[in-house]
Amino acid sequence: RMAAAGGAGQEKQLAPTLLSFFIYNPKLGPKEGEEEKKILFYHPNEVEKNEKIRNVGLCEAIVQFTRTFSPTKPAKSLHTQKNRQFFHEPEENFWMVMVVRNPIIEKHKDGKPVYEYQEEELLDKVYSSVLQQCYSMYKLFNGTFLKAMEDGGVKVLKERLEKFFHRYLQTLHLQSCDLLDVFCGISFFPLDKMTYLKIQSFINRMEESLNIVKYTAFLYNDQLIWSGLEQDDMRILYKYLTTSLFPRHMEPELAGRDSPIRAEMPGNLQHYGRFLTGPLNLNDPEAKCRFPKIFVNTDDTYEELHLIVYKAMSAAVCFMIDASIPPTLEFCRKLDSIVGPQLTVLASDICEQYNINKRISGAEKEPQFKFIYFNHMNLAEKSTIHMRKTPSVSLASVHPDLMKILGDINSDFSRVDEDEEIIVKAMSDYWVVGKKSDQRELYVILNQKNANLIEVNEEVKKLCATQFNNIFFLD
Repeated sequence: RMAAAGGAGQEKQLAPTLLSFFIYNPKLGPKEGEEEKKILFYHPNEVEKNEKIRNVGLCEAIVQFTRTFSPTKPAKSLHTQKNRQFFHEPEENFWMVMVVRNPIIEKHKDGKPVYEYQEEELLDKVYSSVLQQCYSMYKLFNGTFLKAMEDGGVKVLKERLEKFFHRYLQTLHLQSCDLLDVFCGISFFPLDKMTYLKIQSFINRMEESLNIVKYTAFLYNDQLIWSGLEQDDMRILYKYLTTSLFPRHMEPELAGRDSPIRAEMPGNLQHYGRFLTGPLNLNDPEAKCRFPKIFVNTDDTYEELHLIVYKAMSAAVCFMIDASIPPTLEFCRKLDSIVGPQLTVLASDICEQYNINKRISGAEKEPQFKFIYFNHMNLAEKSTIHMRKTPSVSLASVHPDLMKILGDINSDFSRVDEDEEIIVKAMSDYWVVGKKSDQRELYVILNQKNANLIEVNEEVKKLCATQFNNIFFLD
């Protein structure tokens, strides 16, 4: 008995996982016996047909049932002991459903594993946002569901969904989703006016010499500096670039192992430009000039574009051109010869300027606190909690319980319109402060033993003064 009792201390935490993900349209199989026609995509595919039909039917019933209570806002999520289901209707009658298994604590009792489901751990808002992003990302590369139906009916829609989600669902790392997924913000690169003007004039020159360019976006170190796109389109494109495209092309930076260093440029400058989308080798006459297509402004004008991403050192520039004009190898070579050298110079300018500014402002010591800041007006996001180093995981450097408190505070904020402040004493040494003021939100985690409310308040004031030039005028 003693041995068994001793073993009871070994607990294993199992993270939340994706159980299923499906898309259906109830109008497509209205008759009895035709239920299967409603299903447009179902993951995992090997699930038995009748079970798919049953699960979709159940979701339809839940949505209908909740409509009787709130006709305009149907169900967003359903909580059960073992899992949580999220519903999203991005286009009329098209439903997306994501089922997530609750986290589990595995204990051993009498030598047998016993599972305890953690029913309250998942934050609705976080996973609802993840589900909405699934749609936004699909739409960025394929346009709307309706467009596929117009292009070729259910068959074409099913093919596009299969092709896209088969890959995309593998990139959902549900165990590390948190408040940042709710914001889906953009990290901006801090710049002085002079350098910003240089970038501005670089973009104007490029758009002039490459006259088929419709929109341009400029990034440095995975942070955005300039974008000509609408905010919502840039937001999802930014997510694609920083979590998917850039990590796949981690630089053997200036070793230039993967791009043959060009002959020296006039003025003794080497140029490090290369295409992240499109042709791999410009010297190969057979090189393919295929670029991914993206769809922007889908609400009104519906523009189809080729996405050209070109990078030199830490600077990346995205040129978007009308999809009806296929880029030729000649165009790619022209772009390379014009953009490459100038972008290389610009990249080293930005780097130099940034280092000077950092020296002036003094190397900041690791502060006592960590924070997340988000501005709803320009989607600017800043976090000292996350070390986003790998494509798959945004590692939060704080305890998951603290991340959950941040999410809870955020949910409270979204229920009210006024400015407000919430202070929480969490665990033994931690305080969590949330401030909401005029479209901006700030979340601070302080690790201070024996601090009291007044001291915590002072610390947060100090942080606002140094980091945000007092944008919060709550007091």
